[in-house]
Amino acid sequence: MGIQKIGLYTKHADGVWFGVACDEEKVFATTFADDEETALKSLRDSMPSDTDALVHTTPSALADQALSSVKSVYEGKGEIGSIPLAAERLTSFNRHILEVTRLVPVGYVTSYGALAEAAGGGPRAVGGAMAANPFAPIVPCHRVVKSDCTLGGYGGGLDVKAAMLTREKRGNDSPKEIPIAGKRLRVFPVEYALEKLEK
Repeated sequence: MGIQKIGLYTKHADGVWFGVACDEEKVFATTFADDEETALKSLRDSMPSDTDALVHTTPSALADQALSSVKSVYEGKGEIGSIPLAAERLTSFNRHILEVTRLVPVGYVTSYGALAEAAGGGPRAVGGAMAANPFAPIVPCHRVVKSDCTLGGYGGGLDVKAAMLTREKRGNDSPKEIPIAGKRLRVFPVEYALEKLEK
């Protein structure tokens, strides 16, 4: 099949570097960082071994849309459109966990345990899938917290997770359930997690 060529693209805005790795059809990784070098390293680290990743200065149409979405999610506004993700290279378990995580709406969080109940596996395995997520923040692993609504972990740092959740406040005041293939994913207002931070 040969080496697959992937473009690496970055965009700087308001002191943050947003990054995306994609070909013409799908996005292989997304990221954000304090500097361009860290963003590019994160993208390269998420690439499959059979790819050739090259930095491009002018984004393709898909790269531009994906960069705008990463920035929009980071700013607390939510994803712009639906970005096609190259998730087929992930394990079937991780792929399914990330698909379900992507359904957690802006303004809400869910727990590792609730994700496990809705998607299968145990909370620890869900945590592993979150840690290996190559599509942050498009797949919003920052919206997954511990069962007591404390933040849990986050690769970008808990201060970054808290700041992102703060920007996602929508004034929701009650939990709700999202139907998923005969099961339900319980989600809670982001305010629940933020209140824990204040105590």
